[in-house]
Amino acid sequence: MLLRNGRAHRMLAGAVHYFRVHPDQWEDRLRRLAAMGANTVDTYVAWNFHEEIEGAPRFDGWRDVERFIRLAGDIGLDVYVRPSPYICAEWSNGGLPSWLTGRTRRVRSSDPTYRAAVESWYAELLPRLAPLQAVHGGPIVAVQIENEYGSFGSDREHLHHQRDLLRQHGIVELLTTADGITAGMQAHGTVEGAMPSFTFGTGVPTALDLLPPSTPLVCSELWGGWFDHWGERHHVRSARSMIGTVDELLAAGGSVSLYMAHGGTNFGLWNGANWDGGLQPTATSYDSDAPIAEDGRVGAKFEALRASFAPFHDGPLPELPAGPRFQDPQTATLTAEASLIAAVRALAASGPHPHPATFEELGVAEGLIAYETTAIVEAGENVLALKGLHDRATVFVDGTRVATLDRDGETSTALPVSDRPVVITLIVENLGRINYGPKIGEHKGILEGVLLGRRYVHGWTHRVIPMDAPQPIGATGTDGYAVAELDVADPADAWLAFPGGVKGFVWVNGFLIGRYWNVGPQTTLYAPAPLWRAGRNTVRVLDLEHLGSAVEVRDEPELGEIEEFIGS
Repeated sequence: MLLRNGRAHRMLAGAVHYFRVHPDQWEDRLRRLAAMGANTVDTYVAWNFHEEIEGAPRFDGWRDVERFIRLAGDIGLDVYVRPSPYICAEWSNGGLPSWLTGRTRRVRSSDPTYRAAVESWYAELLPRLAPLQAVHGGPIVAVQIENEYGSFGSDREHLHHQRDLLRQHGIVELLTTADGITAGMQAHGTVEGAMPSFTFGTGVPTALDLLPPSTPLVCSELWGGWFDHWGERHHVRSARSMIGTVDELLAAGGSVSLYMAHGGTNFGLWNGANWDGGLQPTATSYDSDAPIAEDGRVGAKFEALRASFAPFHDGPLPELPAGPRFQDPQTATLTAEASLIAAVRALAASGPHPHPATFEELGVAEGLIAYETTAIVEAGENVLALKGLHDRATVFVDGTRVATLDRDGETSTALPVSDRPVVITLIVENLGRINYGPKIGEHKGILEGVLLGRRYVHGWTHRVIPMDAPQPIGATGTDGYAVAELDVADPADAWLAFPGGVKGFVWVNGFLIGRYWNVGPQTTLYAPAPLWRAGRNTVRVLDLEHLGSAVEVRDEPELGEIEEFIGS
């Protein structure tokens, strides 16, 4: 059993990621967590969210993790911080900066390049966390040193270094590891001086069998729901199934952190991807069928957890805050602004370079890069092949769309034969950086080169397509940019749908809320109240394939056809 101030204690935690919740809504979500009966909030720290540019880490605004932790403490919650440089979390690159994985693929090891970068990052982060520990009157009661390392590697020196770095920077509270419920995962992921814990959807008896003597039983991630990939169904887990495992764990004397208590949103381009014989990019919604939904609503899971957690409190649980408010439904016309190819051609180009450069070589983490060259397309030598395409490319010849290529499908296409030089444009999208397993750190763009027939095509220019409040110019078309103006009397939450659209990005008043894709499962994107203003609001869309005609404002989500799923 855990002890707190010398008394037997149960950690009743839930995961809420500050980087997936608008900061103006942090307090609301944390108060809902407390009303659910949790006494602790569990959060990762996403390194790449803070240090997008090497050597310039940010801890302001949305990145003010100290404010999030203090706010949790003010509400009466303990904080379990998981600052491992690697977080998985279905987050881009598992939280590792792309500038680092562009330099070394030997991550999560004692590799000197990786170690030096972690030491520099921790020198910035840990002095901010150390004063917030319980020993100094703050809310932090536990800190994780690595995340499911037993599923990844076996470098003992790396684990020792991670542990020692925390101690060197003044972290004195309980140290933990978190791994799955196999003997190998536990053996390779645990380290002396840190309490082992488990991650599972079901498996309390197995965890008990693996638990070392005199060690508290803690599930650092009890998967009460699951996330979604594009092209799959919306994953759910019934309240009855979830609470059955929670109650089984509590009956065994254990402590729990529900993953996720509130999933939030993969705003911008922060979604990760998995690999299972092919790329599985994670959807924009990270709702995870959590007891506190993406928009803050609660239901059967919330009530079940509140009932199970209540007996572990000395007094009544906090009241649930008032429910979220939503905008009145409306529909606004999308007006085309610039076609995809016209908007790209309006951007300044760099180069030429002999070969198409990767995202990493261009210093680009996410988004879209346009590669362009000129070539004569000869008969019998007219098949264009993208070698090492990561991940999806739209092919234009002299401004006319001829194909869409995908790393797990067709990566070559026949071009029209021409006896004069033609302009070949490739617009490549990073669908999401892999966040779990041996492919983490994989590069993006065109990794090997482009063949036309038997020969490599040389002489490429590059254009990085802006993903931060773009201002497109150029002739209009059936794809590309379009804008809608919406009048809002009282800013409140909204769900946005784009009927007729195929695959695109959406900005609300200049803020990129994420991607939509007609392969599903989700149809609507969450646009939280703090993004809106009273009066006129702008919603801009960039559709890579075909623009819809309107933006629909809804007061209910549509996350897709459901599928019962329990993480193992």
